[in-house]
Amino acid sequence: MNKRWRTILFAGALALALLASCGGGEGGGSSQPGSASEPPDQSSVPAIAPVEPEPEPEPVYPYANPLTGEGLEEDISGKRPVAVMFNNLRKALPQVGVSQADVLYEIVAEGGITRIMGVFQDLEGAGDLGSIRSARDYYVSLALGHDAIYIHAGGSPQAYDAFDSWKVTHIDFVNGPYDKMYWRDPERRKNAGFEHSLLTSSERVLEQMPSRFRLEHESGYEVGWTFSPEAPSGGEAAQKLTVPFSSYKTGYFTYDAETNRYLIQQHIDKQDIPYVDGGTGEPVSVSNVLVLYTDISQVKGDEAGRMSVRTTGTGGGLLLRDGQCWEITWQRDDRTDHYSFLDASGQPIPLAVGPSYINVVSMSAQVVWE
Repeated sequence: MNKRWRTILFAGALALALLASCGGGEGGGSSQPGSASEPPDQSSVPAIAPVEPEPEPEPVYPYANPLTGEGLEEDISGKRPVAVMFNNLRKALPQVGVSQADVLYEIVAEGGITRIMGVFQDLEGAGDLGSIRSARDYYVSLALGHDAIYIHAGGSPQAYDAFDSWKVTHIDFVNGPYDKMYWRDPERRKNAGFEHSLLTSSERVLEQMPSRFRLEHESGYEVGWTFSPEAPSGGEAAQKLTVPFSSYKTGYFTYDAETNRYLIQQHIDKQDIPYVDGGTGEPVSVSNVLVLYTDISQVKGDEAGRMSVRTTGTGGGLLLRDGQCWEITWQRDDRTDHYSFLDASGQPIPLAVGPSYINVVSMSAQVVWE
């Protein structure tokens, strides 16, 4: 074979070899990483981490509700609160407007029944309230400690003595010129009775508030309660609290971790009754539950069996917040003072931000938490 043909054959063989090595034919060999016929190895591509959205910053308010610690755009600390006497007889339930109160006080009355006093730092927008019942002197004392305007419908002889002696600002729907402030609910009047049918509203009260009433605190008045979103140290687990007032009434408070509040239930007249606001139909819950032990006895010579309750001085108690319980001491030097809640070292114990429920019970009450 001459040199020319050898050159042609060599060139052809070289061309075929080059085609095979490039995978140009069918059934070509495997591609190398990075070749056009196969995507690159994903492990060789740098991963891009997802960007977490920035959390919404907690709003910062210039003011706070002095009874709850909740932030506000407007300063309401100088306003006199309004205290409302709520009926708690079983046939008069549900109460209306209790979920709007900043503080709820419950104390036993004659016959083992209880009354509940709601304190509203600002009554604006609270809506309908009731049913309204009669005053007792120990509630008059607590209202005075808040420098509150006290709304009630009648009262015991001891309460009327307290109104006169202590110069308490009050609105009496039975023995007062306030007909335009209230009405009788026909359904309640039919099913519960005349005395359990009296309702009022924040709109009527504020519209008809007598001009002679002082609507602002006197200079220097402070409630003095402290609030913190962080629970203090040293608490015991407390998922449920049982507060027996009498054979007629026991209160239950169950911790709801989802809302960080205590749901309220009442055992009244041998019946378990969820505590709901009749105005909204929603369960009532609070951030703080307090138990204050004190001296409670029947008033000597009182034919109706009315009670005497010590609301000043000092005593033991409990605070429940954030699913925990602390033993506390309460202190109140005079009826014009507010309650102070102290820890084991004698310092104010911080309440959780939000509304509070205060149970005032006998020293012998068998209160249990678990």
